[in-house]
Amino acid sequence: MPEESKTCFSYDVIREGEDTVLSINMERCTFPPSLEDSPQCMARTIDLLSEISGVTKIVFLQKRDYEYDYNQTMLLVEIANIYKQLTKERLGYGVLSDQTSLRESMTRYTEMQNIIFRMLKEDPIGAYVTLERIRRREEMIARKTPIPAQLANAQRYINALNRVLALMDKIKLITVAKPYLPGHKVGDRSVYRRVFNPSIKPDFMFTKLMATYPPEAEELDSYNVGDTEVTIFELPETIQYLYHILPPEFKLDEDEYSILDSARKIMAEHKPKRSEFIDPERMREVFVNVGTDLIEELASYKKSRLKPSTVDELTKILVRYTVGFGLIEVLLEDEKIQDVTINAPMGQIPMFVIHQEFDECMTNIIPTVSEAESWASKLRMISGRPLDEANPILDTELALPGARTRVAVIAPPLNPYGLAYALRRHRDKPWTFPLFIKARYLNQLASGILSFLVDGNRTMLVAGTRSAGKTSLLGSILVEIMRKYRIITIEDTLELPTTSLRKLGYNIQPMKVASALTKGSAEVSAEEGIRTTLRLGDSSLIVGEVRSTEAKSLYEAMRVGALANVVAGTIHGDSPYGVYDRVVNDLQVPRTSFKATDIIVVANPVRSADGLHRWRRVTQISEVRKHWEEDPLAEGGFVDLMKYDSATDDLQPTDDLINGDSEILKSIAGRVKEWAGNWDAVWDNITLRSDVKKTLVDMTEKIKRPDLLEAEFSILCNDYFHRISEQVREEVGSLDSKRIMYEWTNWLKRELKRRTKAGGPKA
Repeated sequence: MPEESKTCFSYDVIREGEDTVLSINMERCTFPPSLEDSPQCMARTIDLLSEISGVTKIVFLQKRDYEYDYNQTMLLVEIANIYKQLTKERLGYGVLSDQTSLRESMTRYTEMQNIIFRMLKEDPIGAYVTLERIRRREEMIARKTPIPAQLANAQRYINALNRVLALMDKIKLITVAKPYLPGHKVGDRSVYRRVFNPSIKPDFMFTKLMATYPPEAEELDSYNVGDTEVTIFELPETIQYLYHILPPEFKLDEDEYSILDSARKIMAEHKPKRSEFIDPERMREVFVNVGTDLIEELASYKKSRLKPSTVDELTKILVRYTVGFGLIEVLLEDEKIQDVTINAPMGQIPMFVIHQEFDECMTNIIPTVSEAESWASKLRMISGRPLDEANPILDTELALPGARTRVAVIAPPLNPYGLAYALRRHRDKPWTFPLFIKARYLNQLASGILSFLVDGNRTMLVAGTRSAGKTSLLGSILVEIMRKYRIITIEDTLELPTTSLRKLGYNIQPMKVASALTKGSAEVSAEEGIRTTLRLGDSSLIVGEVRSTEAKSLYEAMRVGALANVVAGTIHGDSPYGVYDRVVNDLQVPRTSFKATDIIVVANPVRSADGLHRWRRVTQISEVRKHWEEDPLAEGGFVDLMKYDSATDDLQPTDDLINGDSEILKSIAGRVKEWAGNWDAVWDNITLRSDVKKTLVDMTEKIKRPDLLEAEFSILCNDYFHRISEQVREEVGSLDSKRIMYEWTNWLKRELKRRTKAGGPKA
């Protein structure tokens, strides 16, 4: 390699797990670090590959890291092997000619040398096309040549061309390119852009990103999340969608990259302590202030004039890649993302997401080993829980700007290939019944029944499979509890929206207990946590998820708190009997204790007939009757109040509900003077609550104010519903549903008019 090439094309061979990485420093090169765009870059890379064996990955360093994965690297390795073989065979002057036609022989010799020693490395597709065209030319000449010596000379050249073409026909790059070769102009590199697509990583990042759009993919949707461009593609030859992001860190100019990289190196010297991670929000504030000063100072030193908005953007990116979680934060800012999964081995597999509209999608983000280890260290400090060989599972929660998420991590030896992550995104704001009605998760009648049950202080279990929305539904039930009552929540991973509800005026006390998966932790067990709540005074008890031996304590709380306060929790189970089987047979709760359960709400994903689409729905609301002895299923212990109908994609009331054959609802009515023995009055109140929820949805949709379906305004609507109900009862002596609905609707109209004028929601 020439001296100039050595200085601008210095390289290292690095071992990363099973990969052999050819890392090429191109900081001093004047041509771009791009195999698809630069003939010089491709030629010099093939030179190196012809000298170095076993390379499985190529990385160019020039402000950013440009990485070509194994499949793309192998395309060039094949070219390098052909180059080595042809240079050894020496298709020289003597092979291509004899002494009868020196001028023609010299022309052919020069032509072949140029193709093998220059063009094959710079533009192998162009070399192949050129060889094919030369062969056709020589075959035409041979057919017209009457002189035996010239014919032999031409045939010798044709044989050499056939030899090289036969070698090139076997390589994958030519196979892939062949559909695009008719009419190909030598030097046109558009074909390479279809084949080579590097992942790009700025110096200050660990995560790699496939920044370019996939060729031949169909764009299905695009939108912005803050400063990040999101595009959804349907990929050819697969049923999988691609969730493609282009965050602001990939759109900075060179000066901004340089400043950001210098700032990261300085900030990296500070190693956050466990005490700092106790309050991540406060820690971010400190780092934002430090980062802002640092970026301004570096910009001044480098004589770069940055706008205040640019400084803010660079600071946000800097904090994201120092004390934050990199591109995970960018993904979780998207409210349409429900889950993020990151599988091992790192650096080889992209992240995957579950999207609200497009279900499971592959992303263009590829995390690296160093990034995964950095996340693990931060999660250990944030949670205070171990993650090592003795404890290869970590279950915790994470509060990020714009999102709350539950994080599950598995490590060796449980995961033989390294670290893997699963993140479940929770809304910043609690879900509400009106939001669920709009999303068709449940309907207005179901919301009325659940609202009636909450005010009736019944015991409830929200059941379902994974990703069914159990915790979200439980959070919406919290919103239905009147603010004047105290609530205690118990969770091993904080997922319920307790912080948001506290800010909205709730008297709520969260408790965090040890995870059932954690060993050797100093945290209090869930079982002991539930028993403790019985000594904390009169409160509604909400259990994040019933997993293990705490089930016995929960049922103890249900029996003690029966008819006094709401007791509710989530549990895995796809039907009422599935819940019974889990509680009694798996968790060893006595059958008689299980009767303390009043209502089981089942939520499950439903799929389209083609299997490509999935929606979350409440599929069943059932009551648990108390007369059975051995088997509630066989003895009629489960009575459905509502059941999902796939034909209408909706919950439908059962005959038992319509006819008033519900022991739980009648039991609630028996404690209210106006309702005792009067099913029509009970049904009237349930439909009133249903109409209130639906009216709120309809009226906010009419004025295009979806923000008024959020918890802040929904809670205010609930408060006024109860206040107006009390006023009507005092005035007319009964809960007159028509009068309540009339008064409440008038209040809602006035409030919506006031808020529309003010231009924003106010509580």
